[in-house]
Amino acid sequence: MRRLAITGHRALPPEVARAVDSALRARLRDLGPHVTGLSCLADGADALFARAVLDTGGTLEAVVPAERYRDGLPEWHRETYDALLAAAALVHRLPYVESTSHAHLEAGRHLVEHCDELLAVWDGCPPRGPGGTADIVDYARGRERHVTVVWPEGATR
Repeated sequence: MRRLAITGHRALPPEVARAVDSALRARLRDLGPHVTGLSCLADGADALFARAVLDTGGTLEAVVPAERYRDGLPEWHRETYDALLAAAALVHRLPYVESTSHAHLEAGRHLVEHCDELLAVWDGCPPRGPGGTADIVDYARGRERHVTVVWPEGATR
């Protein structure tokens, strides 16, 4: 079974989110139903990927960076997060309490260490802070993981 993980930007503009969702679903359809998808389930790329994995017949594994991770998510996203977490076949819980940039960086590293391919919904820009998408892409490339960047041409955040 192929194992894909997601890293990517949050708070995507609606038109970018639609294009990203379409691209993620196309990649998953190409691979068929024997896919395990790993995601931290945050708003944006993580949740789009998790929903696409489930919708295409794959198996979802959730990675929870910290005990208080859910508290740091936007209130409007928590119902989606809860539903995706409940749908996960396996939940990887990291040993952190606070949802800090360090916990997020470690969650990203965990995703990389447990996947065959990293899908990165990334605009190609340098990191805005530790633990972001660019850091996880750099880590994956350093570990010689296959990285597929998904970013609609001409899109901005």
